[in-house]
Amino acid sequence: MRTTCRTMLSACLAIVTAVVSLVSTVQAQQDVHKELIFPLEDWHNHGSCIVECPNGDLLVCWFHGSGERKSDDVKILGARWVKQSGKWTKPFLMADTPGFPDTNCCMIIDQTQTLWLLWPTIQANRWETALMKIKKSTNYTMPNGPPKWDSMRVMHVKHQGDFEKIVAAKLADVVGDNEPGDEAKRWIAEINRQAGDKLTRRIGWFTRAHPLMLQDGRMLVGLYSDGFSFSLVGITDDLGKTWRYSDPIVGVGNIQPSFATRKDGSIVAYMRDNGPPPKRVLVSESNDRGETWGKVDDHPTLPNPGAGLELMKLRDGDWLCVYNDLEDGRHSLAVSVSHDEGATWSNTRHLEQSQPGQGSFHYPSVIEASDGSLHATYSYFVPTPEGERKSIKYAKFSKQWVLHGGE
Repeated sequence: MRTTCRTMLSACLAIVTAVVSLVSTVQAQQDVHKELIFPLEDWHNHGSCIVECPNGDLLVCWFHGSGERKSDDVKILGARWVKQSGKWTKPFLMADTPGFPDTNCCMIIDQTQTLWLLWPTIQANRWETALMKIKKSTNYTMPNGPPKWDSMRVMHVKHQGDFEKIVAAKLADVVGDNEPGDEAKRWIAEINRQAGDKLTRRIGWFTRAHPLMLQDGRMLVGLYSDGFSFSLVGITDDLGKTWRYSDPIVGVGNIQPSFATRKDGSIVAYMRDNGPPPKRVLVSESNDRGETWGKVDDHPTLPNPGAGLELMKLRDGDWLCVYNDLEDGRHSLAVSVSHDEGATWSNTRHLEQSQPGQGSFHYPSVIEASDGSLHATYSYFVPTPEGERKSIKYAKFSKQWVLHGGE
């Protein structure tokens, strides 16, 4: 009799466990919502960034035009998801420099609840001629239309120390004891030449991912140069009244930095791989609040096809990364969670996956909202019989969706 009862109890527990698991799986599968912010169109829409407003609305910006740096009609557009209606507004103008391309925008809301829009205006249709600009607004929660801007200023980049010598030393560290080939020698010589020119090293730096706000109020703005093909950080301790710039983060094609902080206070930058294969997310660390940065290394497990990514620290201490998890192509957009500050990424789920040539889903932006939900936007390019069509796509999901997705 006792054996029969134990057997029945075990069977009941197994059934309960199976039901709970099934319910959790179904809930995880349902716990994601995706939609286009505006209908697909043939004009270029790219490089979005999302923030949550104090009233619970979501604000998104991106650049829009007939092309990118070579098209003088490119401007910064935005749209707002209004919490009260649960709908996206029609796109509106955020910034436009008539006759010049305005591109790679990002936003942050600081501790005073001021909205920042940061973006480069391309002076001569080459990325190397970018000039960074900043707009600020304290009136941006209206249900329709763009923020009312309080100010706009140029972000002038002037390096501390001997930039030319620092770059030369870091390039030597990259090469190490290896004898560079002829192509590598030409690349090193060109980078050193650019570093020695005052104008070249002061322009061409611009944004991609969210800035990072430290607990003490310091803001780090990730900047990169397509001319140098490496990165650095703009630093302000007084909400943009004054700026200084970190030493350069020098590797072989490491651009578009995105940041997360460790428990010990060190800061990690994940960067797009703009160099030769094998393609990996590139990593550097700072132990002095962003002032100086260590050697650039490949991440051991995270691939990167030469596309933007975003890294963030969740409020519970775990890290989250949204990225194209391929060495070639942008047709797979992944979300991964790390429980050990980026050493390993144990859980992955995909926001988008298709066959090569069937779509590009890239340049993600991600935030954790005040209620703990996760919100991402990304460029959404798909082929149609009329040609490629583009929009910005929005996704709302949860950490549990990533952890229990069954992938």
